[in-house]
Amino acid sequence: MTVIQKKADNPIAHLSAEDIETLGKELDAIRERVIADRGERDAAYIRKVISTQRKLEVSSRVVLLFSLFPPAWLVGTAGLAVAKILENMEIGHNVLHGQWDWMRDPKIHSTAWEWDHATPAEQWKQSHNELHHRYTNVVGKDNDLGYGIMRVDEDQPWHPAYLGQPFYNFLNACFFEYGVAAYDLDLGQKLKNGGHKDPVFRAQLRAAGRKIRRQVLKDYLLFPLLSGPSFFHTMAANFTANLIRNLWSHSVIMCGHFPEGVETFSKTSIEGETRGEWYLRQMLGSANISGSRLMHIMTGNLSYQIEHHLFPDLPSNRYQEIAPEVRALFDRYGLRYTTGSLPRQVFSAWKKVFRLALPNRRRPGVSDDRPNGPATGPSAPRTLATVGA
Repeated sequence: MTVIQKKADNPIAHLSAEDIETLGKELDAIRERVIADRGERDAAYIRKVISTQRKLEVSSRVVLLFSLFPPAWLVGTAGLAVAKILENMEIGHNVLHGQWDWMRDPKIHSTAWEWDHATPAEQWKQSHNELHHRYTNVVGKDNDLGYGIMRVDEDQPWHPAYLGQPFYNFLNACFFEYGVAAYDLDLGQKLKNGGHKDPVFRAQLRAAGRKIRRQVLKDYLLFPLLSGPSFFHTMAANFTANLIRNLWSHSVIMCGHFPEGVETFSKTSIEGETRGEWYLRQMLGSANISGSRLMHIMTGNLSYQIEHHLFPDLPSNRYQEIAPEVRALFDRYGLRYTTGSLPRQVFSAWKKVFRLALPNRRRPGVSDDRPNGPATGPSAPRTLATVGA
């Protein structure tokens, strides 16, 4: 089982309530120190990344004007894919988190930025900033956990439909920006329970439709038309660049939320959750990716997913700087800091997708008919909400 409340070897059983709140205060101190230290070097960093991304995109689209020629197609497509990844990951995701609002630059502000993505920025901020980061890895509350289409924990009842979840997940990876738009709208639940008739939802649906239409016209009509005789080659290049961007961003997010060693939580576990317990949930419900500085930039520094979940509003360029301090806290409090190379984490995440597509393995003398609520009785492991009580 991976729902922490039901684990026989509860990874937080050795912590008292006082330990958890002290841990929270130490993490608060790290955050406050970075906030006090934000300044010109941080502003110069994000401006340089934006400038580099824009130059790369423009130059790649110019090269694609001649995409009829195979070398130009390859160079332009590769450059455009990298530009789209940079725009979504290191720029768009982090700007929309408000990481750069302190600069008071209206061009780099969470209230004004609209990104190269199918989902409108305002809808993404609601589902991601307000819901995902509040309910990180809480089964049934966090749509980033399984994207609303997968079984993510052994304690979720198994159904034969889950046999297809490796295929569902692969399709979601290929068209990830549209999958994000769908679960930002909570489309499945709205259609299921009749919420699609709600005027607010219908307005959001129209806004998403307009954004998708703009994206499609831009990539599959406007820029191909500008290429003249290279129309279809440029269209194919844009499709390929979007596919690469989708596969990359899906992989990065899977690595941060789904590898073995990452914990999940039941809804009841967060009732009465304290600041320290919220921090602890971020620490246990996240995983990092090790790699080079370039790889960290290309992931939007979500390779430091643990640090990002702890401090989602800090400038992304600071995560690498504070990671050793955060890891030292893991060691001091006897917690597992889950990290690994990109291939290792991708393999681990997909292994779990396949494992949870199947019914739970029966152990001798143990029934799979487990209750959905937390364990009770004198031998029940402590939860985040009751540890130390």
